[in-house]
Amino acid sequence: MRTANRLRTTLGLALAGVTVAVLTSACSIQDAVCGNDEYPVLAVGSAGSACVSDGEEPPKGYARYPEGKVPERVDDKWYTYWNTRTLDENGRTIEIPEEN
Repeated sequence: MRTANRLRTTLGLALAGVTVAVLTSACSIQDAVCGNDEYPVLAVGSAGSACVSDGEEPPKGYARYPEGKVPERVDDKWYTYWNTRTLDENGRTIEIPEEN
């Protein structure tokens, strides 16, 4: 009987550990906008974005997202917000121009 109880206890702890791991990693199921050691940048005056290595400046035609409005995960609040907006050459938020 003692061996059966130990086995149940061990299996129970293992199952509890797996459950905790799954629940705590649920947030990471959603895709990150950029990889490690990168940050997202926004195309100026048009739709589009890119990822830039930390420590580097955005390439020509791109700008950093305004502070506090940076998308972190695909389909998060700011990712969705920037699907219809961009920045103009003066850094003002504008609607993305329609294509002709």
